[in-house]
Amino acid sequence: MINLSEISTKAPEGLTKKSIKKETEKIAKEIARLQDILNAQKKHSLLIVLQGMDSSGKDGTTANVFKYCGPVGLSAYGFKKPTEEEFAHDFLWRVHKQAPAKGQIKVFNRSHYEDILIQRVHGWIDEEKVTNRIDAINAWEKLLINDNGTTILKFYLHLSHDRQGEKLQERIDDPEKQWKHNPGDWEERKLWDKYRLAYEDAINRSEVPWIIAPVDQRWYRNYFIGKKVLETLQSLDLKKPGLKDG
Repeated sequence: MINLSEISTKAPEGLTKKSIKKETEKIAKEIARLQDILNAQKKHSLLIVLQGMDSSGKDGTTANVFKYCGPVGLSAYGFKKPTEEEFAHDFLWRVHKQAPAKGQIKVFNRSHYEDILIQRVHGWIDEEKVTNRIDAINAWEKLLINDNGTTILKFYLHLSHDRQGEKLQERIDDPEKQWKHNPGDWEERKLWDKYRLAYEDAINRSEVPWIIAPVDQRWYRNYFIGKKVLETLQSLDLKKPGLKDG
């Protein structure tokens, strides 16, 4: 069982920011090289789920880890409040059509887990529906893996309460970040403990394991997640196709 309070949100001691950032650059370039082969081969697909508290760095992670990737074969989708049309369907309806096709890397900024997190924390769904949705999520992820050759990497961006407060305040103080400011984020922050419990339960009841990524320091966050993505791509049988028979 994963207990988030027992896992550090910070980089291990002994690492230097300069050396890690240099290594992260190498990782990002190699990810781009392998992504090109993945797209050409069209045998595998990769779904990357970035889930975490407000200001945990979902956008920044995507921008840094995939900074050298070409636009073909890579896309990101941010899940927000469902539209009226989406509300009229089952909760996975809007998610399934965003799943990556063979040859693609798809990044979910938030994800299908929103429907057992925010709705649970605010009491909009009961525990029976939570269980039903967790079962449906596990079945859906298994479908992607078994039916479409999709590898799923799910990252919980593990942010400390203090660091979140600092980052939310940055969105007020820094003119370059003020466009991100949302007063509602401060209201959600008051529910920190409830969200933490909901995350832990979702993580522990998931059949596809989660990776807990320490994100208090951006430079280590980018390195940690980039390294996991690279290792996953390296584990696939990636080969560029040759000439096709006429």
